[in-house]
Amino acid sequence: MQADEERRFPEIAKEPENRRQKLVKALWISIWLFYLSAPVTDLVSGGHSPGVRLLGGLGLAAFVAWYLVLVFRTARQMAVRKVLVSLAVLSAQATVLSLTLGREWLVLFVYVAISSGAALPGEISRWTVPAAAALMTATAFAVPGGDAYLASLLIPALMGGFAMAGVRAMIRTTIELRQARATVAQLAANEERLRMARDLHDLLGHSLSLITLKSELAGRMLPGQPEAAAQQVADIERVSRQALVDVREAVSGYRRPTLPGELAGARTALAAAGVVAELPAEPVADLSEEAESALAWSLREAVTNVVRHSGARRCTVALADCQTLGGRFMELTVSDDGAGGPAVHGNGLTGLTERLEAVGGALSAGPAGKTGFRLVARVPLGSPS
Repeated sequence: MQADEERRFPEIAKEPENRRQKLVKALWISIWLFYLSAPVTDLVSGGHSPGVRLLGGLGLAAFVAWYLVLVFRTARQMAVRKVLVSLAVLSAQATVLSLTLGREWLVLFVYVAISSGAALPGEISRWTVPAAAALMTATAFAVPGGDAYLASLLIPALMGGFAMAGVRAMIRTTIELRQARATVAQLAANEERLRMARDLHDLLGHSLSLITLKSELAGRMLPGQPEAAAQQVADIERVSRQALVDVREAVSGYRRPTLPGELAGARTALAAAGVVAELPAEPVADLSEEAESALAWSLREAVTNVVRHSGARRCTVALADCQTLGGRFMELTVSDDGAGGPAVHGNGLTGLTERLEAVGGALSAGPAGKTGFRLVARVPLGSPS
């Protein structure tokens, strides 16, 4: 998958990372210097004096060197002011060389337009490219016979400049897409870690609490009630095996708890803790799988907290079909007569809130009167509101 995505992005969007890639890019850019054959030919066979040839060669070499620097560094963000100054220097060189050496040197303005499109942002290059073409036009009319070359140079200057502006925009867009893809991948990995943390907390917290309770019961039954203690040990083995299965399924991403299963588990856990349980019959409602799973996790977390922290003697679980202004909701209420106190949003309640909000539901938890604690989880029936 990664390889397929890499093939969708052109290599032009990457900065050279090694010497070979830098050489390939330099050769690709240098191919377009072929169009400088007219000035080179004029220097060699144009009838200029040795001094003019020397100065012309130095001027051409300086022009080409600075042009290559501008184009080769397009992948890096250069200061706009420096680029504008550099383009002004290139334009001045092209103007001086064309006016002093002849019409063959007008082709330098094509390179000025191209470097302008390659090195400047689009909102600026859309003005500098026509400006370079206009300066070339004015210079052509000032050079003897320059107007004859103008038609063959004006279109390449404009097309080449705007084409490089488009290439620059494509490079920047592709780089941003790469960065966005990396960000999305990181967010997806973080979300998966959070899912695993929620699942393992909910799974192991409930199962380990039940194992602890049954271990304490077995310890109190020995040595006077060995058969009852053996039954508790058998239950411990069953719960631990089921916990192992649940963890494996959660890691694989396939586990989806159900309300009937969690109601049965809640009855067992509350009975082992010596808490009188009032539980509803198996619910029949228009719940989606995601909504039922969120309620099931809420029931498991609430019962686990009752067993571990409340010191309650009675626990009541209720399921109600509620009609509100926002639509129909299934409401799960778990209340006890224990110590009560304010809700502490640790991993458990935070994870439940995230699960319920993901399906359009909500969670509220807090003291129930003078004593006791109540947790209310609500999910929409049918499509989420």
